[in-house]
Amino acid sequence: MKEACGVFGVYAPGKRVANLTFDGLFALQHRGQESAGMAVSDGDTVTVVKDMGLVATVFDERTLSGLQGHLAIGHTRYSTHGSSDWAGAQPVYRPVGRAGFALGHNGNLTNTRALAEKVGMLPGSIATDSDVVAELLAQSFPESEDLSTALQLVLPILEGAFSLVLMSSERLFGVRDPYGFRPLCLGRLGPADAPEGWVLASETPALSVIGATFVREIAPGELVVIDADGPTSLEVPWLREVTPRLCIFEFAYIARPDSRLYGREVHETRCRMGALLAEQAPAEADMVMGVPESGVPAAEGFARASGIPYGQGLVKNRYIGRSFIAPGQQERADAVRRKLNPLTDAIAGKRLVVVDDSIVRGTTQRSVIRMLREAGAAEVHLRISSPPWRWPCFYGIDTPSYEELLATDHTVEEMAEILGADSLAYISIENLKEAIGADGGFCDACFTGDYPTPVALAARAPVSLGRTEPVAARVHQAALPGV
Repeated sequence: MKEACGVFGVYAPGKRVANLTFDGLFALQHRGQESAGMAVSDGDTVTVVKDMGLVATVFDERTLSGLQGHLAIGHTRYSTHGSSDWAGAQPVYRPVGRAGFALGHNGNLTNTRALAEKVGMLPGSIATDSDVVAELLAQSFPESEDLSTALQLVLPILEGAFSLVLMSSERLFGVRDPYGFRPLCLGRLGPADAPEGWVLASETPALSVIGATFVREIAPGELVVIDADGPTSLEVPWLREVTPRLCIFEFAYIARPDSRLYGREVHETRCRMGALLAEQAPAEADMVMGVPESGVPAAEGFARASGIPYGQGLVKNRYIGRSFIAPGQQERADAVRRKLNPLTDAIAGKRLVVVDDSIVRGTTQRSVIRMLREAGAAEVHLRISSPPWRWPCFYGIDTPSYEELLATDHTVEEMAEILGADSLAYISIENLKEAIGADGGFCDACFTGDYPTPVALAARAPVSLGRTEPVAARVHQAALPGV
């Protein structure tokens, strides 16, 4: 039940918002390609449509024309192991209150089992942790039929990562967990002195595509309610104050390059990652190239800083999705072969610096280096614009076990040999943070083993790259809230 999805919500009286929601989800398609859905309200009824597939597969003009209403939320879901089915599609709906409520979730809870036991859900009946949240809200729904009150009761007992969009028949809600692991932002439709509506989205490009103006990021721990009076922040009685920890991998890979996080444009931060990587780990080469698409900005920065010419060595089939979020290892390998093809004339006989954003399982890099060798590359020097990923993520990225992480039990030199590279180097965690240059805090547990919340770690630790003894995870052992 680990997912990193895209969520979207819009409240715009007098407008039909189904098409706006479609465009917003389309802009967030990179965050999940397994399923898509939306819930729409006309003030009296809530209608939910969701199915497996891409946004443009699930929705067409005929489907959208039947969704009448001025209030909607939408969701596009990340593929995960063992849960690629319709039951996991969102939004989740519960028929309580006057017209029910719908919920979309980006992130992953770490105390799902305890929460499920609290509401009497059997393990086999749980499709996602989002179902558990919806059931908690449904059972906490007060007689006043006020979803905001139910949220204030339920949110404090949730552990882990959650950026949520919710809707009743009349109001839109947005919330981030106290750590702010996953992004969520607020936008405005129309001029500031006469707003025509309000928008919530995982990333800022989903605002731009519908003509909305970015207002601000939803603060970690904030609950926002949007109705005819505009946005209002409600107090949540969180059990403790914590330091914000936005997922640092949003900057390295997940977010679109035109997104803004912590006030920084992601594209420029990735270029700076490449520049600092060139200073930290130079290479003698004839050309710098990036692995499309998220490795390209760092490659541009590496080329500028090193003085080595930048070139294009791979062509991407733009109709193929992200191989990282395909549900299985064989599917990921097949996706790499389908989506990338080498430019032989640009590669043959050259020493290449190949820049990519990360190595998780090594599937992409192994296939890419093999293709470059077959196309005649003289040398391949692999440079990675994030540190070694040695720890599983429990907050919404599909790396549930040590066994799937190539860096867990291998040194850098061993990884270079496995991948077929002449050399391999990663950016340091210090340079990664310097490249981002933001004042906010980060969750970098996938690189450091420093987990902000209690997690169920396996009884083993990855090897330390460059050390002889294993590295222990540093888990913040705060007491779980009572459930």
